[in-house]
Amino acid sequence: MAKKIPLRQCVGCGEMKGKKDMVRVLRTAEGDICLDATGKKNGRGAYVCKSGACFQLARKNKGLERSFKMSIPQEVYDALEREFENLEAE
Repeated sequence: MAKKIPLRQCVGCGEMKGKKDMVRVLRTAEGDICLDATGKKNGRGAYVCKSGACFQLARKNKGLERSFKMSIPQEVYDALEREFENLEAE
């Protein structure tokens, strides 16, 4: 039997994709929001496709805010965007 691939929904475009093709955005117990490159850290996770366009969409349609049930300040989005660009560059 083939191994089941865990699917996650992008909070930007809403597409279902394999977990490996996505970037996990994490809200820690302290309420901090960061990118989780390993996908193993503790906290509430939301997934975004590895494209900058999807991140922009998630920012515009407040996908992350809905996932985390909290409002996210602009500075946090800007910091995430910088982290995201670093990931894309790798």
